[in-house]
Amino acid sequence: MGLHRTTPPMDVVVRPMRPDDVPVAERLFAHTLVELEGSLATLDSPAPRLRSPQRARLWVQRTLRFVEDDPAGCWVAEENHSMTGFATSFRRESTWFLASYAVASDRQGRGIGKALLEAALTHSRGCLRGMLSASVDPRAARRYKAAGFDLHPQMTLSGPLDLSQAPEISHVRGGTSGDQEWMDSLDRSARGAAHGRDHEFLRETHHLQVLDRSSGRGYVYTDEAGQVAVLAASSRRTATRLLWYTFLSCPTPETTLSHVTAANQWAVDVGMAAGLSLSTRGYLGLRGLKPPTPYLHHGALL
Repeated sequence: MGLHRTTPPMDVVVRPMRPDDVPVAERLFAHTLVELEGSLATLDSPAPRLRSPQRARLWVQRTLRFVEDDPAGCWVAEENHSMTGFATSFRRESTWFLASYAVASDRQGRGIGKALLEAALTHSRGCLRGMLSASVDPRAARRYKAAGFDLHPQMTLSGPLDLSQAPEISHVRGGTSGDQEWMDSLDRSARGAAHGRDHEFLRETHHLQVLDRSSGRGYVYTDEAGQVAVLAASSRRTATRLLWYTFLSCPTPETTLSHVTAANQWAVDVGMAAGLSLSTRGYLGLRGLKPPTPYLHHGALL
C-alpha cells in the first residue's frame, strides 16, 4: 500500500513517542473516549465514565512496552509543547497492528489524525497483513478505509447472565508458559501472526485458562471482572466450551463480551443462550486477511 504523507498544521509537530509521554497519552485517550461515548449516548444510556485507576495503569504498562519494543510505530502530535494526539502500533511477525489512536476532541478536523496515522503506518512497510479495532467515530473509519482496511462491524453482548442452559464443562485448566508454543500456532492460524511476547504480558495481567485435548485446543484470557480479553481455539466446538466456561466462572452476575464479528456466530449463539443482549459497536479493520475465527480479539493487542 502506498503512503501519501500528510503535512500537519504549521503549529503541530509529529514526533516519536517517548516513555514519559505515555501517562499523558492515557489521559488524553480516556477523556476523548468518554467525550465520544457521551456524544453518542441516548437519553436512557448511563453516563460514560473514565476507566478505573487499575485499568489506567494497565493501559500505561501495555503502551510502555510498545514504545520500548516498537518505537518506530509510536508517535505523538504536539501543539505548543502540549500533546494533542498520538498513535501506537506494533509488528508481530509479518502483521502490523494499530494498538491505540486518538486526537483531542477540540483539535479534530485539522489533519492531525491523518498525519499521525500515516506516521504509524510507516511501521507497516513490508508487512503482509494489518489489523486494528476501530471505535464508532466516523472520521476514523474513513481514515482506515482510505488506508486500505476493510471494515467489519463488531458486536457486543452484555447484561445479566442466565446459566440455565450452560453445559457441563470439564478439562479446562490454568495455562502456563509451557502452553505458549501451541497457543502461538493458534494465533498464526487465526490472524497470521503469533502473539509472541504479548502472551507474557497477558499472563502477568490476566487469568489464562486452556483446553488442551486431542479433540481440540484453545485458550482464553479473562480480566479481573471475568470478561474475555482474547480467545482462540482450533474449532468452534472448543471455542464454545471455553466461552461457556468463562460465563460459568464469572465472579459477577453480569458480563460484557466485546469484539465479536459476524465470522464468530458461535459466540453470538453462546451469548444469546446465556441471556445477553446484542448490540453493534465499532469495526474490526483488516488488510490482507479475513476476519479471524474462531477468535475473539483483544482491543489493543488484537
